[in-house]
Amino acid sequence: MTAPPARTRRLAGIDIGTLTCRLLIADCSPQASLKALRSERRILRLGEGVDQTKRLSSVAMDRVSACLQEWRGLIDSHQVDAVTVVATSAVRDAVNRDEFLHRVKREAGFDVEVITGDEEARRTLLGIRSGVPAGVTDMIALDIGGGSTEFILDRPGQVPIVRSIDIGVVRLCERVLTHDPPTAEEIEQARDWVRGETQAAVVGMEGSQSATFVGTAGTVTALAAMAQKLPVYEPARIHNCRLALATVQELEQTLLSRKKADRIGLPGLEKNREEVIAAGAIIIRTIMETLGMSQVLVSDLGLREGVLIDLAMRESI
Repeated sequence: MTAPPARTRRLAGIDIGTLTCRLLIADCSPQASLKALRSERRILRLGEGVDQTKRLSSVAMDRVSACLQEWRGLIDSHQVDAVTVVATSAVRDAVNRDEFLHRVKREAGFDVEVITGDEEARRTLLGIRSGVPAGVTDMIALDIGGGSTEFILDRPGQVPIVRSIDIGVVRLCERVLTHDPPTAEEIEQARDWVRGETQAAVVGMEGSQSATFVGTAGTVTALAAMAQKLPVYEPARIHNCRLALATVQELEQTLLSRKKADRIGLPGLEKNREEVIAAGAIIIRTIMETLGMSQVLVSDLGLREGVLIDLAMRESI
């Protein structure tokens, strides 16, 4: 007796990040290709203060819980077949993570999977690979988050090499960039920290110099939007565009020369990203210079898409 043909399934995925929460509802084909039906992104800063206190604050949990309850309604209205929810650096690091997880279950009805940095990178890679241009084979991908940054070297036929460092835009702001705008000493301290961690992270990543350098997540996509002076975020204009190192350097200087309040309204800069975008620019610029990369290929796809592709693959087994 032959098995029935696989069908398209409607899936929902949520990525609870240190800075941003993301929702994607999509129809997933048997080939694990996604057709997005609804996507949402909210900068809620769940990880605010976690670097110092190791605790998620009640105010930050309030923000995220309210958002997740709203998204619960959206998901239910789309009559999805399955839901997956993951949490990353901030929840990984928090000593009161169980309080947060129980609260999300009670108030929004979601079971949250707290994933490791390596697992975060694996699923991010699934998302990136689903949308890279034809001809991109060897790839070193960079995922700059709020609490951590992942390096992923992926070459066909070989097991990906993943390195996660505990530097993200929120952590860098809270630990080093405490003045507004940051002082020259703070900027140099930040560069030294990122440079040292980057050099350690890529030890043993043979072939990374010749691989295509790909960046995903909010810092890189925001800089791409700023480079194009987009009045509203346009994924089609962002995805697979290329940012030159010189452009990143110019944008970094523009951001660092302004106070946070004076960054509001800069063309292409998403609301509520005014503080952390400067930290993100320092991170991406320093990593590109350290690795000798002259440009970065921008991916609008990442962990949010990867968690759905991973769910589809698991559900089909």
